[in-house]
Amino acid sequence: MTDIAAGLTAVRDRIRAARIRAGRVDRVELIAVTKNHPTQAVIEAAKQGVTHVGENRVQEAAEKISAYDGPPLTWHLIGHLQRNKAAQAVRLFDLIHSVDSVRILREIDKQAAKADKVQRILLQFNIAEEPSKYGLRLSEYEEILTAAADCPHVRIEGLMCMAPLAENPETVRPVFCVAYHVYDELRRRLPAGQVQYLSMGMSNDFETAIEEGANLVRVGTAIFGAREY
Repeated sequence: MTDIAAGLTAVRDRIRAARIRAGRVDRVELIAVTKNHPTQAVIEAAKQGVTHVGENRVQEAAEKISAYDGPPLTWHLIGHLQRNKAAQAVRLFDLIHSVDSVRILREIDKQAAKADKVQRILLQFNIAEEPSKYGLRLSEYEEILTAAADCPHVRIEGLMCMAPLAENPETVRPVFCVAYHVYDELRRRLPAGQVQYLSMGMSNDFETAIEEGANLVRVGTAIFGAREY
């Protein structure tokens, strides 16, 4: 068994255990985050059944998507998106998690219109309001939904949350709890069936995130090991 196969087996076991603890019967999708790992790592993960891949940077993703030769994958942009990369992101990604401002929302809509595409997106909220992280504040919730109503080439399918980095995941459980309530409110506000995804939890805290309702978890290090810089 390769190191990646072993990592995936361990992560899948942990996801299953977290779902059981939470009494959940719905699906939790694993996004394998391949930032700073080579295309070969993506290919190996796909051989082990991975179907969702997350990338932080548009240019790195473009190179990997171009070089990738394997089973079909769903590509997720999970890192901050600059306006000048929006057109490329719309071409490359199935789901953009990191819509963190009205400005980038409108730019994605503009570029998706040019591409004759409805871009699937998640709204990124900075629940803990960490100065070092991107994301909408909860106070901007109504503003972003009002703006989205005028953006016919984007489709909000949920939200993404990044919790503060903590040695003990229990300390960030309240952040995940708040994010779930925002997600639940979003499901009620938008048309039935449109909002499907709550993306939260990474290698250090994905089990806690699952216990609090995440159905997309973004895991890199626990699968691929330390990043190669």
